[in-house]
Amino acid sequence: MPVLIDLLWLLAGLTALYFGADWLVGGASSLAVKFGISPLVVGLTVVAFGTSAPELFVSIGFNQGGYPDMALGNVIGSNICNIGLVLGVSAFICHLSIKSQLLIRDLPILMIATLVFGWMLMNGMISRVEGIILFVAVLAYTFFQLVLAKKGDAPAVMAEFEQEINPEAAQKEPVWKLSALILVGLVGLYFGAQWLERGGVSIAVRMGVPEAVISLTLIAFSTSVPELATSVIASLKREGDIIVGNVIGSCIFNLLCVIGVTAMIKPIATTQIEMADLIVMGGFTALLIPIMASRRKISRWEGGLLLAGYAGYCAFLYVDRVA
Repeated sequence: MPVLIDLLWLLAGLTALYFGADWLVGGASSLAVKFGISPLVVGLTVVAFGTSAPELFVSIGFNQGGYPDMALGNVIGSNICNIGLVLGVSAFICHLSIKSQLLIRDLPILMIATLVFGWMLMNGMISRVEGIILFVAVLAYTFFQLVLAKKGDAPAVMAEFEQEINPEAAQKEPVWKLSALILVGLVGLYFGAQWLERGGVSIAVRMGVPEAVISLTLIAFSTSVPELATSVIASLKREGDIIVGNVIGSCIFNLLCVIGVTAMIKPIATTQIEMADLIVMGGFTALLIPIMASRRKISRWEGGLLLAGYAGYCAFLYVDRVA
């Protein structure tokens, strides 16, 4: 029964995070458009940062609460889950087409961010200075995306933005209503992170499982459920290019924005995250290069390979650190 209660806290936290992020992004995006900010700018800033809000609030909460391993495990596990599980399941449903810009531009940025993050963590800590460097990098990445979008990627960005926000409807909404939506979203994210932390830490203590393992698997999977659900729906609609772009963008923001902001608030020191976890995250990222370069798509058998790799990593964690 106590474990069931912990799982309910976990579920409540996940639900609050999902709706909190949705309300925050919707309210902030609509308010920005209402005040005359270009939907293109909003799509590449407010929407991009807002979709990383659940991971950000969770990692900040864990680190502030004295669980830095869970803060790092959330990000590392989320990136592994995004590539192994989300892309794997999506590709298993339908072939995922790859745009040239993802292969030439965004994937190399993700690879560099992964290597830099791994190098920073070699001494067992992400300092405030390193957090600032990572956050400045995500600001530069966002500015870079904005410049390139204005030169030629605007139609794709606008199409994706209009799936989330209706600019015409946003103009009709009163400012007080949008402001209230933002406030409720922030409250949902705050309490969602608290509840997820409460459930996750309790499960780790009750089952005698290292905190990092819970965060690398259960917490990371929980915060990736919205992306998984969205990607499955997009796969059924044969929108494979959007799926791959969202996964790569999410991984970049996890490393640069989530870790950057969390470390800026309080340095992150780890004792449970091991080199194997960083190698697996880097390995999954590197594996995308030959997979995406071959015929510019991710096939079903390649999706199966990613799924098998993710299942193998979870099994390794259980055998190596739990059993």
